[in-house]
Amino acid sequence: MKTHIKETKMAQPTDLQSAHADFASTFSAFKDANDVRLAEIEAKNSADILLEEKVDRLNTALDQQSRRIERMSIHNAQPQLGSQLGSQLNKATQNAESKSAWSSYIRSGDGTGLLAMESKGANAGVGGEGGYVAPAQTESLIDSALREASIFRSIASVRQVGASSFKKPISINGASSGWAGETDARPETTAPQLELLDFPVGELYAMPAATQLLLDDGVADVDQWLADEVRDIFAAQETNAFTVGNGTNKPKGILGYTNVADSAHSWGNMGYVATGSDGAFDTNSPIDSLIDLIYAPKPRYRANANFTMNRRTLGQLRKFKDADGNYIWQPSLQSGQASTLLGYPVVEVEDMPDVASDSYSIAFGDFRRGYLIVDRQGVRVLRDPYSAKPYVLFYTTKRVGGGIQDFNAIKLLKFAAS
Repeated sequence: MKTHIKETKMAQPTDLQSAHADFASTFSAFKDANDVRLAEIEAKNSADILLEEKVDRLNTALDQQSRRIERMSIHNAQPQLGSQLGSQLNKATQNAESKSAWSSYIRSGDGTGLLAMESKGANAGVGGEGGYVAPAQTESLIDSALREASIFRSIASVRQVGASSFKKPISINGASSGWAGETDARPETTAPQLELLDFPVGELYAMPAATQLLLDDGVADVDQWLADEVRDIFAAQETNAFTVGNGTNKPKGILGYTNVADSAHSWGNMGYVATGSDGAFDTNSPIDSLIDLIYAPKPRYRANANFTMNRRTLGQLRKFKDADGNYIWQPSLQSGQASTLLGYPVVEVEDMPDVASDSYSIAFGDFRRGYLIVDRQGVRVLRDPYSAKPYVLFYTTKRVGGGIQDFNAIKLLKFAAS
């Protein structure tokens, strides 16, 4: 079987203003068509099939245009090549030996410079797994690219560690407190109830390929190339783990815990609100369960809260109106900002499940307080010029963990009667 491997090319600049205008026009057409559809359903309990198809086509177009705007926003947010090179040159001046040794290894496979640095105690590292630990500037480029591509990292907390796991004691009930007069005796406070959160890291890997021609090009920035190549692969794997991961050799996702009705919620479990209908929103009052979900977390978690769901679930919600006839979903009016649902930002996470019987298809809450991503410092790269000749493979590994750090901060919507 022949394997086709291609290198990433730099995207061309795009016109965000025009894309937003197209999106606004499509959304206006969608609202008009859906208004007619709703009126027909109210008048005769059904809508014309051609009208239904038109609404679905416009809904699909909104998804496509939304993703296009997101890609364009990410591209425009990236620093221009000149500023990247300027920053890298400043760092290279401070550590020319490290930069030269790393470049020699990546371009030609000569690791003698890195071995010499290791003998001097520098963090160039050769471990049992093989390969070399990337210099700080290369790791920084990879981390920066990953932050731009990983939607979950934009809403969760991220912490770097130097060990194989991160342990954090949590006070479930908080420390006791109270009021007392200046000369009154202070009553003895009870000890807080503590739980130890343990987030082990798993190994995330990618194997981008390059031609020797690219590596021989003295002008090409191979560090940036490597960061761009592993970015989307790492981001996709991470997002899946942060959503549905089981915690075995990977992070534990928000849907990887035991779920209980929010009225019976306890620490260590995820609380949920039911829609009242199996595998669907309630027919008579579909918005009520969303409002219940919003008010499930305590007020301190709602200020910075957002919804997460996939685009198909969002497509259903775009058709809903409130009691005043206003659409509950509203598009973003500014580049780089999320659309809103009932006034709260919506983050599309494709790994969230589709609406189905007993599915947990929507999450709501303060993800920055609720979910912790743990990055172990050090990106390791093993150069392999043999396995896919004439291409050179770069087995790149990064260690990542994660899990719920506050079970009160995030709630789920269950598509079930109870």
